Amino acid sequence: MSDIIQLLPDSIANQIAAGEVIQRPASVVKELVENAVDAGATVINVVIVDAGRTSIQVVDNGKGMTETDARLSFERHATSKIRKADDLFALTTMGFRGEALASIAAVAQVELRTRQEGEELGTHLSIAGGNVTGQEVCSCPQGSNFKVENLFFNVPARRKFLKSNTTELNNIITAFERIALVYPDITFTLNSNGTEIFSLKACSLRQRIVEVFGKRLNQDLLPVDVHTTLCHIQGFVGKPEAAKKKGALQFFFVNDRYMKHPYFNKAVMNAFERLIPFGEQVPYFIYFKVPAENIDVNIHPTKTEIKFENEQAIWQILMASVKEAIGKFSAIPSIDFDTEGRPDIPVYNPNTSIEAPKVEVNPNYNPFSHTPSLSSRATTDSWQELYKGLEIETSNSNIETIDAPNADSEQHIFKSKASNHSVIEDKSPIHYQYKGCYIMTAVKSGLMIIDQYRAHTRILYEQYLKQLSKRTAPTQKLLFPQMIQMPIADEAFIQNIIPELQAIGFELTDMGGGSYAVIGVPTGIDGLNIKELVDEMITTAIEQDTTIGEEIDKALALSLAKNAAIPHGQILGNEEMENLVNGLFACSNVNYAPDGKPIISILKQEEIEHLLR
Repeated sequence: MSDIIQLLPDSIANQIAAGEVIQRPASVVKELVENAVDAGATVINVVIVDAGRTSIQVVDNGKGMTETDARLSFERHATSKIRKADDLFALTTMGFRGEALASIAAVAQVELRTRQEGEELGTHLSIAGGNVTGQEVCSCPQGSNFKVENLFFNVPARRKFLKSNTTELNNIITAFERIALVYPDITFTLNSNGTEIFSLKACSLRQRIVEVFGKRLNQDLLPVDVHTTLCHIQGFVGKPEAAKKKGALQFFFVNDRYMKHPYFNKAVMNAFERLIPFGEQVPYFIYFKVPAENIDVNIHPTKTEIKFENEQAIWQILMASVKEAIGKFSAIPSIDFDTEGRPDIPVYNPNTSIEAPKVEVNPNYNPFSHTPSLSSRATTDSWQELYKGLEIETSNSNIETIDAPNADSEQHIFKSKASNHSVIEDKSPIHYQYKGCYIMTAVKSGLMIIDQYRAHTRILYEQYLKQLSKRTAPTQKLLFPQMIQMPIADEAFIQNIIPELQAIGFELTDMGGGSYAVIGVPTGIDGLNIKELVDEMITTAIEQDTTIGEEIDKALALSLAKNAAIPHGQILGNEEMENLVNGLFACSNVNYAPDGKPIISILKQEEIEHLLR
């Protein structure tokens, strides 16, 4: 019997490895920028064309490479970061595996120009699909210049499944931000299709955060700084009023490396317990300094999952440090200089004698010597006169009760001869509201229970979708425009959303730098927080990760409907309940809300009788 196990060629092995390390254009940007940081660069420029599909170029002024190092750097497991296995537990660099450049070269066309300090000439190296196609000396500035073109040109299946340019660009910006937030002392620039997205000069950490995410964030940051024998925690957390339902900026870094850690996220949220509404998130930028031997970053190729040796102890320290930051913020009293009209409270002087207050009484007062007035009794006896002429003639001759179909039918229709009302009994209300949340109505099969919030959400959702399709929604101008600040990373996507917002009835003006002025809103949403509403709608649309107009319309309509719908706990009159029920049964889907949750539930007559046995 012949042998069937064989070694894979290097070209195939490199492509398999590239599938783990290089998942999308953002992975290329991450690896190249991290290499530039490890090379000691103080200026790093990133240039993107077509969201990385056509070209990705990273230029740095680091120490560069020799001709031999430049050639060897594209071999698998070739690295200058570690020498032995023990070095994995004392890492001080971003990269260490030696797989990034080999993986990039295996699935793209790469050009490298590099020169070390003190050398007159540099090296120009060309690689395509893992094979060296040219090497020559060249004239170039100190540092390295990597240009990656036609990513996944030899793996069409991977290139086919790349998402839209907007989505891929957002992923590139996310990877870029995570590195820029760790190294505020490095100058970064990011250009996409000739447009400058970021131009970040060397500055302090707080200033770097503000430059990346907008100036409005500066007023919501509280400093965190705690030194212990286990770790050093510093950074910033948001104030409780900065909490958001979606899109909160939350970043953890350990030893200058971005990480994801749900367990530590819970520690931060526990510190804000009872300070923010349930389900909301606060922004934070937390930086850990931990001895390298106490963490393990060699868990996943992306290096975002990190294992801590003293995880529970650090969890307690983190929560305590965040609580301390919140406590310092809350302990600062507000200075109020408005003292006009306030009483003058004297300062206590122990040397001054104080007289006890005297109470004056009338010893001759007798409450039984006065007769009560009869005016109140006279008013009580003549109360019938107040209701003269208000008699209502009731006639039930034209009213009938029409039972709805069974619960298994797709739609329930309520009709009435005279007033389009369905009634249970002659003198009972049409609908009954339970605890301000549910509307209950008798039907043929039992008792129908309607969730008023979900019902109104369904009604508004379909109304907004119609407005979006017709592009004729009425707009109400605001007396005072509302300013919103969005991350620069979402700029490209927001430009696609603004026409859809205008179709609903919003009117936004671009103020530059990620700031927008809301000067008009749809009619009928009075009382809502416009700033939070628009912010949540844009965040929801971005999280849907779609560029199709119809999908964006659904996301915007759902977000607006959820915010504008009648909330749980609001008391409704009988006429309001009737209008809500009629509006629900005029919808295309009466059984489920737009998010898939049920609107109607029927307690069958048999179940009611069984409960009362």
